[in-house]
Amino acid sequence: MKKVLVVVDMQKDFIDGALGTKEAAAIVDNVAEAVKSFDGEVVFTRDTHFENYMETQEGKNLPVPHCIKDTDGWQLDRKLEVLKTDEMKVFDKLTFGSVELAAYLKENQELEQVTLVGLCTDICVISNALLIKANLPEVEIRVIEKCCAGVTPQSHANALEAMKMCQIQIV
Repeated sequence: MKKVLVVVDMQKDFIDGALGTKEAAAIVDNVAEAVKSFDGEVVFTRDTHFENYMETQEGKNLPVPHCIKDTDGWQLDRKLEVLKTDEMKVFDKLTFGSVELAAYLKENQELEQVTLVGLCTDICVISNALLIKANLPEVEIRVIEKCCAGVTPQSHANALEAMKMCQIQIV
């Protein structure tokens, strides 16, 4: 069975930087363990913004510059960076969901399962899960609850419930 683990936006700015939370910091070891023990392909997404962030739609709605390309906050957490090999793909995404990631996954005719972990459950994890589900309706999509954190604990729980209703397995 062909399986892919998608590690969503496990970047410094979301963990202990501009938008960091204690809940995000608390899942780093769980995500690292999921990467180490995963029996399949592992890919990463990286939220990517530029110096003009405050002029963008996202910047106007969330006026906190974060994940500016090539800054310290844009980097993957060091516990994950050391696990990343050259064979592991990284999708730099300019918005919540990665169209390139969905297209890449759709190319694989043998894909049977996609598992997502990372940040933030209520923004980028749910966006990517639904985008993948829309493109691959017959592939099992899973989210590992203990490997995700939201902007708030309540919004995290709401996102998990919304994904359940869209036939995404919460494990």
